[in-house]
Amino acid sequence: MEKKNTITGVVKKELCTGCGTCISLCPQSAIKLIKDSVRGIYFPLIIETKCTNCGMCFDVCPGHSIDFIKLNIEIFKKKPKDIYFGNYLNCYIGYASNYGIRYNSSSGGLVTSFLIYALENRIIDGALVTKMNKKNPLEFLPFIARTKEEIIEASKSKYCPVPANIALKEILKYNKKYAIVGLPCHIQGIRKAEQKNKKIKKNIILHIGIFCSNMPSFNATEFLLYKLKLCNDEVKRLDYRGKGWPGKMTIQMKNRKEIIIPYPSYWGEFVNIFFPKRCKRCLDWFSPLADISFGDAWLQEISKRDNVGTSIIITRSKKSEEILQQFARKNKLIPINSKKVIESQKGFSRKKRQIKAQLTILKLLGKRIWIKPSFTSLKPSLTDYISIIMYYALRVFTFNTFWLINTYCNILKIIKKILGK
Repeated sequence: MEKKNTITGVVKKELCTGCGTCISLCPQSAIKLIKDSVRGIYFPLIIETKCTNCGMCFDVCPGHSIDFIKLNIEIFKKKPKDIYFGNYLNCYIGYASNYGIRYNSSSGGLVTSFLIYALENRIIDGALVTKMNKKNPLEFLPFIARTKEEIIEASKSKYCPVPANIALKEILKYNKKYAIVGLPCHIQGIRKAEQKNKKIKKNIILHIGIFCSNMPSFNATEFLLYKLKLCNDEVKRLDYRGKGWPGKMTIQMKNRKEIIIPYPSYWGEFVNIFFPKRCKRCLDWFSPLADISFGDAWLQEISKRDNVGTSIIITRSKKSEEILQQFARKNKLIPINSKKVIESQKGFSRKKRQIKAQLTILKLLGKRIWIKPSFTSLKPSLTDYISIIMYYALRVFTFNTFWLINTYCNILKIIKKILGK
């Protein structure tokens, strides 16, 4: 029998995104999810006694490759003008009309409100979303929400690994209409899975993508708790966003003590070393394979007056545009042009520069380069090169020695201050 590629090689090369697609699509249920406590990520492990070497896990894996051009033609019937921004119909800014949902969500509460609208109007029967794991509040569980209350329970951002696509197993059980909410890598995995499984393609009628710059590992949160001198097992609940915009992290302890940290303060601690290698090389920021994409409206004119939350929306399919227009009758949306969307995501340019810096360094070291994205004329700055060099240098030594990581973060802050960045 011909030996086919499996996700084992993907994991070894650190190209796994931890999306969970392979686990749901394996016809033999021969893959289990493992948590790597050193790297702070999830990865799939093949149970060799069950594996028939069918290659399905490799075929649906977005980690080793993703053909954006081919998938755009298949999904939207045309090539994208911009491979990063993708095909689109219209762009908007807006927020949920329900103040409570808006205030307690990440960026305007539109994803939550949009899902509730779709559910209550029977457009969907359920939505693949993520909620807190009550047994371990530092982890989150993907599940199918079938009520308004369950959708609200799943609101807010989760800044840690979430294998959302393991819930595709539930979608495969019934002939129902589902929406799925995921990061770009989750959407990529689902789109590849739809090429292999007609039932998934039929049952998922709405793909909702979330803008993503990077997804921190579990070590990011553990490092923050370490700096706050808090023990992991003393945490009762953790919310990364909410309480207005740009939001606050709320840590509820078992002794009823509550710790609140502004978003800019803790996000600064998450940068660089706590992003997995595969994340650092990903340029899928705007989730261009989704039917509709949502993100924070980081625009100066909005930031000056908004402390509750505003979303940016990109519609890409006719169905998503139609649903959004119906939804907009009760929720205020304002059309904007695509340049405003890109302007609102200032970190996108930095990430493109840093990936270019990575490829330059790897090429000089004689390393095999697996990604060859097309770049604009943006040139990496000295800070970009230093950041990448320090990231790889620290990975060589440790992922878990927090005092060394703390030293790294402090040195990088000093360098940025000296260079005026």
